[in-house]
Amino acid sequence: MSKLALPIAVLALIASVASYFLLQSNSELVYVDVNKLLEGYNRTMAEREAFAKKTKVLKANVDSLVTNWQSELKAYEKERASMSKKEVELKQELLNNKQQQLNNYQQAIQKQIQEEDQKMTQTVVNDINDYVKEYGKNHGYPIIFGAGGSGNIMYAEDASDLTSEVLIGLNAQYAGN
Repeated sequence: MSKLALPIAVLALIASVASYFLLQSNSELVYVDVNKLLEGYNRTMAEREAFAKKTKVLKANVDSLVTNWQSELKAYEKERASMSKKEVELKQELLNNKQQQLNNYQQAIQKQIQEEDQKMTQTVVNDINDYVKEYGKNHGYPIIFGAGGSGNIMYAEDASDLTSEVLIGLNAQYAGN
C-alpha cells in the first residue's frame, strides 16, 4: 500500500503544479479587437473628418476643371461650322491637350488622395499600437493579441477581451493631447 501511495502523491503534486501554471498562463492571454479600436478611437474619427474635407475640396477643383473643359468643347462644337479647317485643327489639338492635362491632373489627385489616406491610417494604427504596447507593459501582460477578423483569434472568452479598457484609455490619452 505504501508503494502505491508515494507514486500517487507525486502524480497528484505534479498534476496540481501543472494545472496551476496552465491556469496561470491562460489568465494572462488577452486580446484587443483592432477593428473596434480603430472605429471607436476618437482620433480616427477626427482624422477621417479632416481627410473627407480635404478630399471634397480636391474633387471640387477637379470637377470645376472638367466643367470648364466641357463648356469649351460645347462652344467649339457650336462654332465649328463657321471655322476654317486650320482653326478646327488648332482648336481640336488645344482641346485634346487640355483633356490630356486634365486626365493627368485627375490621376495625380487620385494618387495624392490614396497616399494621404494610407498615411492617415498608418498614423492612427501606429498610435494604437504604441498605446497597446504601453498598456501591456503597465499592466504586466506578457502578450496582447490583436483580433481583427482575419483569423488571428478564432475564439476567446469575453474576460480575455481588453478592447473596452484600452479604448477608454486611448481616447483619454488622445483627449489629453
